Amino acid sequence: MIGSANLNVMIKAARKAGRSLVKDFREVENLQVSTKGAGDFVSRADIAAEQILKDELMGARPTYGWLAEEGGETPGEDPTRRWIVDPLDGTTNFLHGLPHWAVSIALEHKGKIVAGVIFDAAKDEMFFAEKGTGAWMNETRIRVSSRHRMIESIFATGLPFAGRSDLPETLQDLARLMPACAGVRRWGAAALDMAYVAAGRYEGFWERRLNAWDLAAGVIIVKEAGGLCEALDPDASIVDSGEVICANEPIFENFSKVIRT
Repeated sequence: MIGSANLNVMIKAARKAGRSLVKDFREVENLQVSTKGAGDFVSRADIAAEQILKDELMGARPTYGWLAEEGGETPGEDPTRRWIVDPLDGTTNFLHGLPHWAVSIALEHKGKIVAGVIFDAAKDEMFFAEKGTGAWMNETRIRVSSRHRMIESIFATGLPFAGRSDLPETLQDLARLMPACAGVRRWGAAALDMAYVAAGRYEGFWERRLNAWDLAAGVIIVKEAGGLCEALDPDASIVDSGEVICANEPIFENFSKVIRT
């Protein structure tokens, strides 16, 4: 697929950051690790990857705004466009030597996500989408699953850790959902969870208390793959609320009823 100039910039940046992360991943035991908070770690690899992304993205589009996990937010000269970046989604997996993490880049225009890239560098899987052009994984067009029965469906979520206050709510979700489905997975990388919904590997995903950079790219990829994606509060903004529920269309209504009860 030949994408827009912006999408090509995003893919190039993701690949460059991904190569840096793969190199560090091979030496994960030697990384210098500092603690940001309970269960939330940052490494030199994470910071280095964000700098690569910033150099590539802002170098190509210097007037755009910037929002990223490590570097925070910088308004741009162009107030209508903003990069939303997670240099390493799945940091804890990375630091434990688990090859399930990703680089995530979204482009926001006038409050709407118009392009997204999620790069699983360890598996060389590049998920990407642009408004109106469909969703792709490498050279292959992807679509959400066609399953329509909850009992045949697999869902994904994140489980709160280290005493987070939303643990009881999530346990209640699981108690309602697990008897009605084929399984629930918790792989520790929200961006990849959403990419997997887009690729038909999961039927749906939900999670609370995410950050904009965790889910922004996934929103456009799921939608362009034919899925439905909303905030848990259907009147709220996904990116602003940090809460999301997404699924293929046949499953979405029943799935959302279970989670939103």
